[in-house]
Amino acid sequence: MGVPTRRTKDDWTAIALEAIAEGGAAAVAVEPLAARVGTTKGSLYWHFPTRDALLEAALARWEREHTETVIGLADQGATAEERLRLLFSTILAGDHAVDIELALLASTADPVVSAAVSRVTERRIAYLVTQFADLGFARTMARRRAVFAYSAYLGQAQLMRVAPEMLPRSASSKRAYIDDVLRVILVPPAER
Repeated sequence: MGVPTRRTKDDWTAIALEAIAEGGAAAVAVEPLAARVGTTKGSLYWHFPTRDALLEAALARWEREHTETVIGLADQGATAEERLRLLFSTILAGDHAVDIELALLASTADPVVSAAVSRVTERRIAYLVTQFADLGFARTMARRRAVFAYSAYLGQAQLMRVAPEMLPRSASSKRAYIDDVLRVILVPPAER
């Protein structure tokens, strides 16, 4: 029998995120995770004093990689419309992230997960509000559009899992899809 591989803190958060993608937050259990990667639970406890500490670190990584990094990529756009295009292009490409996202949404009974999902949702919607405000929408309408756009993203994430054939696959059809999404969410509000 070989010597167990020494795992880093980053290794463990990646392992936890994989487990979340496959089985939700409940899948972040010390002994099964250690067995999964052929090491002892002591390796995990070297870095994290508790299972919740590992879960919190994994969620912080998810927040950083799937929210802050994505926003950073979108911010490379010179205009709000370009930033929204980059944002939607990036999230359309992130297939594995959808598994984590949906699993976390289904795991919000866990208070640690609930807090992280709430924080991420607020951050993402705030970013969208800023983009719509930069496009000239009044603050109230910018917020409505942001919630609508985020809801569309969540619906798309669900479709990626249950009916992927309904979504575009080729690069050109993805571009056309993003154009359609932007046309819908950028239409100026009707006069009342």
